[in-house]
Amino acid sequence: MRRLPVYLVLDTSGSMSGEPIEAVKTGLQTLISALRQDPNALESAYLSVIAFDSGARQVVPLTEVAAFQAPDIQASGTTALGAALTLLAASIERDVVKGSAEQRGDWKPLVFLMTDGAPTDNWQRGKEALDRVKIGTLIACAAGPGAKQDILRQLTESVVSLDTADASTIKAFFQWVSASVAVSSRKLDLTKKDIGGLGDLPPPPPQINVAGV
Repeated sequence: MRRLPVYLVLDTSGSMSGEPIEAVKTGLQTLISALRQDPNALESAYLSVIAFDSGARQVVPLTEVAAFQAPDIQASGTTALGAALTLLAASIERDVVKGSAEQRGDWKPLVFLMTDGAPTDNWQRGKEALDRVKIGTLIACAAGPGAKQDILRQLTESVVSLDTADASTIKAFFQWVSASVAVSSRKLDLTKKDIGGLGDLPPPPPQINVAGV
């Protein structure tokens, strides 16, 4: 069976403390609960969580939906986006099964990156590492006015934004992520083609702005 690897790359820096980080934790619980009720996602989606603050760590390895346990993440430190991108690239290189003459590999990964601030390390180096691996779609979410959309647009054409990083908007973001994973699982089963951008995902709810629209 071909897996759909889904990576959630989440900013857990100090500016996310309080309501935002609690909303992220609730959002992860909501996400996994929704996916467990979707037969296609339950069969093919595998989730991983990478958290980044002053450094980056894979707090949940690539795990099937049925066995996924939401991590207890805390907010502190700075915003090492470059370290997160480098770790994401290394994780994809290690985790994702490549196709060969003997076997069909995994689908290209679906990545959701959420950050509320400006990078505090060399994010270009992380981008260089990420450019060397194959991704289906990278959705970058600028959570609140402090996020640097211009930097995120250099990572991907698929950039969305939240006006504020409060509980209701972050909840809406995770609900959209869960719907996107579920729809992607169904589309892959029907079309046998990798997910290629925002156009292949459900329209975002009103709380989520598509950059440039």
